[in-house]
Amino acid sequence: MSLPFSRKALAKWIESDRVQTVIIGVIIFNAILLGVETDATIMARWGPLLRTLDLCCLIIFVAEILIKISVHRLAFWRDGWNLFDFFVIAVALVPNAGPWSVLRALRVLRVLRLLTVVPSLRKVVAAFLHSIPGIAGVLALMSIVFYTAAVLATRLFGADFPDWFGSIGKSLYSLFQIMTLESWSMGIVRPVMEIHPWAWIFFVPFIVVATFTILNLFLGIIVSTMQELATLPDPKEQQRELKELLRRMDDDMKALRILVENPPPNGNDE
Repeated sequence: MSLPFSRKALAKWIESDRVQTVIIGVIIFNAILLGVETDATIMARWGPLLRTLDLCCLIIFVAEILIKISVHRLAFWRDGWNLFDFFVIAVALVPNAGPWSVLRALRVLRVLRLLTVVPSLRKVVAAFLHSIPGIAGVLALMSIVFYTAAVLATRLFGADFPDWFGSIGKSLYSLFQIMTLESWSMGIVRPVMEIHPWAWIFFVPFIVVATFTILNLFLGIIVSTMQELATLPDPKEQQRELKELLRRMDDDMKALRILVENPPPNGNDE
């Protein structure tokens, strides 16, 4: 890959598929390094080499960000994906000493750069972000259901089961566990039913509403948003089509200019 020097060519080069493929490879390689560094035995033997490789990956990421800033300038800071990349790389540059050393653990966020580089992953994240208004409504509904159920559970079962339903907070936590279907039957509901045999009248409707209805609303909103975004035209594809149209118009103008400058013979001249 030869490095161009003009700003326009450099912007085209850094956004090219070949360079982005290299960046994806570096991100995946760096993710593997970060995972390997958690093994004390491997670090004791290969620590210096692994840290050197990690530093090389970081240098590549910093160079990419600096090139993007130099070619896009102010436009770089108006793109949310670029801001996310900049934050992830900036965290990795925090010194490994002093009060900021705890932030070094956030180096693993570099793996999340795959979300900004891989187009298919960007679509998933974009779908989730676009579905936030709908999800907010579902969260409001879930909050009402949970609060109502927590008050009822505290009043009905708090006296006999203070560890699970002794307060609003404990009831909310227990109901959340029940909603996830994690040990809800043998762990919570059946012990409660030994003292309150009618307790199933409370828990079964709660599970139906909280687990099978509200959570399906979450999935439905996200899937619907992804389908809507899938029908939208791809900006890069539109740009390619526009360039092709402009190229054809330019060819037609050249052909017309040649025709005007060199008209065909009349055919009536003797």
